[in-house]
Amino acid sequence: MIDIKLIRENRELVKENIKKKFQDEKLGLVDEVYEYDLTYREYKQEGDNLRAKRNDLSGQIGGLMRDGKKDEAEKIKSEVSEINTRITELEEKEARLEEEIKSRMMVIPNIIDESVPIGKDDTENVENERFGEPIVPAYEIPYHAEIMESFNGWDKESAGRTSGNGFYYLIGDIARLHSAMLSYARDFMIDKGFTYAIPPFMIRSDVVTGVMSFAEMDAMMYKIEGEDLYLIGTSEHSMIGRFKDQIIKPEALPITMTSYSPCFRKEVGAHGIEERGIYRVHQFEKQEMIVICEPNESMDWYEKMWKYTVELFRNLDIPVRTLECCSGDLADLKVKSCDVEAWSPRQQKYFEVGSCSNLGDAQARRLGIRAKGEKGTYFLHTLNNTVLASSRAMIALLENNYQSDGTVLIPEVLQPYMGGIKKLVPKK
Repeated sequence: MIDIKLIRENRELVKENIKKKFQDEKLGLVDEVYEYDLTYREYKQEGDNLRAKRNDLSGQIGGLMRDGKKDEAEKIKSEVSEINTRITELEEKEARLEEEIKSRMMVIPNIIDESVPIGKDDTENVENERFGEPIVPAYEIPYHAEIMESFNGWDKESAGRTSGNGFYYLIGDIARLHSAMLSYARDFMIDKGFTYAIPPFMIRSDVVTGVMSFAEMDAMMYKIEGEDLYLIGTSEHSMIGRFKDQIIKPEALPITMTSYSPCFRKEVGAHGIEERGIYRVHQFEKQEMIVICEPNESMDWYEKMWKYTVELFRNLDIPVRTLECCSGDLADLKVKSCDVEAWSPRQQKYFEVGSCSNLGDAQARRLGIRAKGEKGTYFLHTLNNTVLASSRAMIALLENNYQSDGTVLIPEVLQPYMGGIKKLVPKK
């Protein structure tokens, strides 16, 4: 959510930003907010004036009663009563206008950074940089589900019976490899100075609407029937929500945390659930990183954060690239975002394994996350980045470490988490 001062002082800037995001249907909201806000402030000013007048008149009543001027006192009491009635009317009107303003402000997109490339959708995202040589071996790389099956490590059929499409069992060495990646990602971030956390896996609706747009919420979140609780789609949601309505001391900044959680997603939309493998599923596990920092430090943290993910994947012997998200591909709360994509030797192309985002003060403004400085309180900036999402990282690791004899080499950094095993040998 943007600062309403932007609409008061520079409506054209807000409209131009909406155009850059190809959301022209929202242009009218800016003028609506402007007009509602004018009326709201008029009512508020009238209310403030009346409260001051009421206080003044109320102060006179006692003196008049002491002086025996009961009629004058009663007249002022009547005037105070009329003022109270008007104040009540104004407060009701202010509350209605506040709701009208908020409902529109919640869907007006955040102001994107000047460096964001302009484009309609993800087809116009821009490659930034490649890390590691993308190799296509002379032998065929099987589909990742087939590789896992060769180790007796994957059971989608049983998961279909217990849970339906979009779920799976991981078994044996593949399950162990899955845990090894997450454990390594956890320790990697701890070594970078981040504090490890395991958050709640369910959050209330006021936190959900604080951390994401309504469109994202509808497409992603599972709601617990009969309760004001949602299953998290990523631990960023509950990690940022931890600081809701908090005033953080500047000396405590930056807050840098890395969190583990399962993630639950409906995956509603054009892509849908993958029928065969684990690329797009309803449930996976993830190591995440979040930063809450001073506004002037957020871009520096953004650069650090995506580089951490690149470093981790290179340590897993996986070539990656970064892809700058264009304006039309940015979620409404984001100022700037890039995807980290891993190389798929089977498909001979890159695919998304993580995303790094700077949200400016949008989440902080919705959730009331502030700091107090010499000039008063101000909203902080929030950032999040995927360290490792288990299902997609598994695909990238298996494909890039698959050998011609069907074995899969275990990257050196994972071997201590695998009991010293250096490679997986097929059981089929």
